[in-house]
Amino acid sequence: MYNRYSFLALTLLSALSSVNADPHAFITNQLDNSVSVIDTQTQQVVETIKVEGKPAGVAVNLPLKQIYISTPEGGGFAVLDSEKLTKLRTVKVGGASLGITADRKGEQVFVADWYENSVTVFDTKNFAKQKTITVGKSPSGMAVSPDNRWLYVANRIDDSISQIDIRKLAIRNTTKVGAHPFGIAVDSQGKRLYSANVESDDVTVLDARSLKRLATIKVGARPYAVALASNDKLLFVTNQDDSTVSVVDTATLKQIEVITVGDKPEGISTHPDDQHVYVANWFDNNVSVIDAKTLQVVNTIKTGEGSRAFGEFITP
Repeated sequence: MYNRYSFLALTLLSALSSVNADPHAFITNQLDNSVSVIDTQTQQVVETIKVEGKPAGVAVNLPLKQIYISTPEGGGFAVLDSEKLTKLRTVKVGGASLGITADRKGEQVFVADWYENSVTVFDTKNFAKQKTITVGKSPSGMAVSPDNRWLYVANRIDDSISQIDIRKLAIRNTTKVGAHPFGIAVDSQGKRLYSANVESDDVTVLDARSLKRLATIKVGARPYAVALASNDKLLFVTNQDDSTVSVVDTATLKQIEVITVGDKPEGISTHPDDQHVYVANWFDNNVSVIDAKTLQVVNTIKTGEGSRAFGEFITP
């Protein structure tokens, strides 16, 4: 009887340990050809994984416990094990892959090809190519709706956002936004889409279903990427040339704060606690951690050379 209960107790503890595993942030270091893995509990880099091809974009596949890293000079992407912190394989796409994301079920990975003006769809069982979808010029940031119905793609040179039906793998709609959209994010209800427009120094707010423009918000110089926090009440925007992050109140659609971070902030992602926002600083080779309650930088973590981390880079 004792052995039986001991076995059950150990099984339960093991399950709880797995459920409560600390999230990790995967930071691409483009000039180092590496990925720094940050334990968000200890706030330290616990592993550095070699990834050739100037790694840039990051996507998380929670069901399969995998991380996808786009390699613009490698013509594809790398597949990492998010638990063992090792590289499993590389997948060839062609052209220059940059934006990358996975569907909510973990069954597909989408790769934006900057030069080929397309998004290639792969299954995640054996990484066979399912389809290549022609979009606008220089596709970059991508986001999937919470209901897994829509894939949104920012077409930088075309100043537009494409909406792709994931079930049909076909474009449903395309709409104009500001000048040179790059990073995008959709809220947790699937109601609003936010686009950081690099050349017009603003953020476009769209109805995520119809792509109707709701607002344009002025932010800092050369906004690069966006992330939501505090139950979607706050939008954080990295401003490359200002070395700042703009904070937007999503109820009023007004900028309410500007936070100084490292030099050339690019990638930005929110921790699962919905309070801490991580910012990759390309020129300073580090990550700034912002507290969404106080709107202050609470830590700076040294990473590798040329930290970009474009996409959603923190595991739940």
